[in-house]
Amino acid sequence: MKNLILGFLILVSSLVFGQIPDGYYDDAEGLTGEQLKTALHDIIDNHVEYSYNDLRDFILKNTDEDPENSDNVILLYTGRSQAKNTFGGNPNEWNREHVWAKSHGDFGNTPPCGTDAHHIRPTDVSVNGLRGNLDFDEGGTPLSEAPGCKKDGDSFEPRDEVKGDVARMILYMAVRYEGGSGEPDLEVVDYVNTSPAPEHGKLQKLLDWNMIDPPDDFELNRNEVIYGYQENRNPFIDHPEYANFIWGDPNSTFEEKSITFSVYPNPCNTMLYINGSENTNSTYELFSFDGKKVDAGELSPSTKSIDLTKLDNGLYLLLFKVNNNTSLQTFKVVKQ
Repeated sequence: MKNLILGFLILVSSLVFGQIPDGYYDDAEGLTGEQLKTALHDIIDNHVEYSYNDLRDFILKNTDEDPENSDNVILLYTGRSQAKNTFGGNPNEWNREHVWAKSHGDFGNTPPCGTDAHHIRPTDVSVNGLRGNLDFDEGGTPLSEAPGCKKDGDSFEPRDEVKGDVARMILYMAVRYEGGSGEPDLEVVDYVNTSPAPEHGKLQKLLDWNMIDPPDDFELNRNEVIYGYQENRNPFIDHPEYANFIWGDPNSTFEEKSITFSVYPNPCNTMLYINGSENTNSTYELFSFDGKKVDAGELSPSTKSIDLTKLDNGLYLLLFKVNNNTSLQTFKVVKQ
């Protein structure tokens, strides 16, 4: 008899994968840490630039269009569907929100950083003002005008439905802007009260949000539309696991539970079966936390599973795809 401690946090979201161009991330394959960060920067650098007015006049009206009403945009913090023609400075109109607050690096509305659509979203004017230039963290006083959002003296918490969106926008900025060609060198850090330094926090919460709120259809479509304009992509929408490979401290999200199994002659309870495995179009990719792909499963027309006895002790990321849907799962294996 052996004991297997399998700690895991299952994080599931139905979404449609974006159409990533063939070979787009080839130079990042197998990398982790600073090497991966540098490779991604080189891939998404030097995007096509637009003016701040271009964002108002047409880009955001397309990137954030309400899929159920083409005359409206969806506002980031409130989730409200708002008429596109109500742009302005009055309460309950919409304006342009720099999710990476522009005072964190003092880049203003100047291209490329100040007009990069990957981090600029339509928001309610007054809620935008309430967020101001605060870092992102959890806790604070609930905002009646933006249900699910909270703020305190040093941070802002977005509603659950867009926590991952916010995280991936902040992480994108920290990779895209590395200080070359007169651009700011932006860094994501694990504390708040960062302005006016070119920093944004709070890193660990952003990593958690990236995991618990994977990209949905709206965010994936937004990435595609921006790619059509800027000719660069947000790599953390295409590959949420990249965040862990660069900055991850996965132990913070794990809960452990013990499972007892016999290795011989009947290895019961040693297989991790994946939800939706009965679908013949399902596939999965398993990664160790050093970014390497792992082959530890049994693939057949009717089952998808991971043989835990074949895994070394450690932390793993699983991307499981059913047709055009995906789930993201992390788990820890410790054999005793």
